[in-house]
Amino acid sequence: MPNTTLTADVIAKEALLLLENDLGVLDTFHRANEEEYSETVNGYKKGSTIAIRRPADFTVRTNSTLNSQDVIEGKVNLVIDQVRGVDFEFTSTDLTLSVSKLSERVLKGAMSSLVNNIAADCMSAFYPEVYNWVGSSGQVVNSFDDFYRAPERLNEMAVPLDSRYGVLSPRDHGAMLGNLTGLYISGDAKGAYRKANLGEIGGVETMMSQVVPTHVNGTAAGTPLIRGGSQSVTYDTAKNSWSMSLSTDGWSSSGTLTRGTVFTIDGVFMVNPKTKATTGILQQFTIMTAATANATTTNDTPLTVSPAIIISGPHQTVTAAPADNAAITVVGAASASNRQNLVYHKNAFALAMVPMELPQGAYGAARQTYNGISVRVIPVYDGTNDISKWRLDVLYGRKCIDPRLATRLTGTA
Repeated sequence: MPNTTLTADVIAKEALLLLENDLGVLDTFHRANEEEYSETVNGYKKGSTIAIRRPADFTVRTNSTLNSQDVIEGKVNLVIDQVRGVDFEFTSTDLTLSVSKLSERVLKGAMSSLVNNIAADCMSAFYPEVYNWVGSSGQVVNSFDDFYRAPERLNEMAVPLDSRYGVLSPRDHGAMLGNLTGLYISGDAKGAYRKANLGEIGGVETMMSQVVPTHVNGTAAGTPLIRGGSQSVTYDTAKNSWSMSLSTDGWSSSGTLTRGTVFTIDGVFMVNPKTKATTGILQQFTIMTAATANATTTNDTPLTVSPAIIISGPHQTVTAAPADNAAITVVGAASASNRQNLVYHKNAFALAMVPMELPQGAYGAARQTYNGISVRVIPVYDGTNDISKWRLDVLYGRKCIDPRLATRLTGTA
C-alpha cells in the first residue's frame, strides 16, 4: 500500500477523531449552544459572547382570584475566550507517513494532552461557583452512604433525575471501588472488581478523572459574623450574576478569603426551589471573588457571595435574611485543602467548542468540525531547515450556567 503524503486536512480529520474518542468528562457538559456559533460562516473569534437565558420561576396561588406575576428572566454570558493548542514539526521525509503511524507517533499524545488541559480548565472554572457541598472537609468518599449524600442534595434542590454525572478524584474513586469490591461479585460489584469501573451509582453515572481540582481555603481565621441585619436583595437585581455583596466582620487576622470557599450562616436555611418550603438544611454560600479580611470587628469585610439572599417571591432562595452578628461557619479550617469532586446535572455546566477562523495568509490550512467539535490545523514551512511546523488549535468557552444543579462532594468522618 503506497504511503500517504500528509496534508493539513488529513491531520485535522485524524486529530478530530482522536479528540472525539478521548472527550471523557467533557462529554458530560451541556453542549447545545454551539449551534449559535456555527451560524457565522467563518467561525467565531476569541471574545465572542452568547447570552443564555436563566429560566423564570413563579409562585402558585391558592384561590380563584387572578394574581398576575412579572416574568423576569435572567441571563448568563458564555464567552468564547479560551484557546488551546499543540504545536509539532516534521522534516519532509517524516511527512511521507501513513495516517495510522502519525496517530501512533504524534497525534494521540498531542490530543490527549489537549483534552486533559481543557478538562482541567473547565473543572477549575466550574467548581468555585457551586455553593452546595456535602460531606466533611478532609474526608475521603469511601462508602455508598458518603456518595449518596450528593444525589440526595440534588433531590432536595429539585434537580431532574436524568443526565446526572459524578466526577471523582483518583483517591475517592479508588476508595469507592474498594467499598464495592467487598460485595457479592455481580452487577456493579463485578464492574468495580474486574474493570475498576464504578458505572451508575444512585442514579449518577460516575467516573474517575485525574483533573479534579483541589480547593485551598484562605488564611483568614477568627469568629466571623454577619455585619448588619436584613441583608437581602431582589431577584431583579441578582438575576444575571446570581450573587450579592454581604457585609461581614469578626475575622481575627488580615488573611485571605479565596474564591470558591464555602460557608453557612446561622439561621439561614435553604428552601426547595419549587415549593419554597424549608429543607431544614443551612444554606451554603460560595465566595465569588477573592478578598482580604479586616482584622478587627470595627471594620467591614464585604464578600461577593452566591447564591443571592432572596427571602420571598418566585425566586426565593432562603427562609430569612441573616440576623446581625449571626455566626458564619466556613467549610474547612484556614488553609485547608480538599479535592473538588462534583456531582451534577448535565445542564449545570456549558462547554462550547467552536470553529476558528482560517487566516487568509495561512496557505494549506484546514478546519474540520464534527458533532460540535472543531479542530484547526495550520502548516508553517521553514525553508531554511526544510522543516514543516504545524499548529493545532481549539477555541472554546465554558461557564457554570446553573449552580443549583450541582454539588461538591467529600466523605464523612
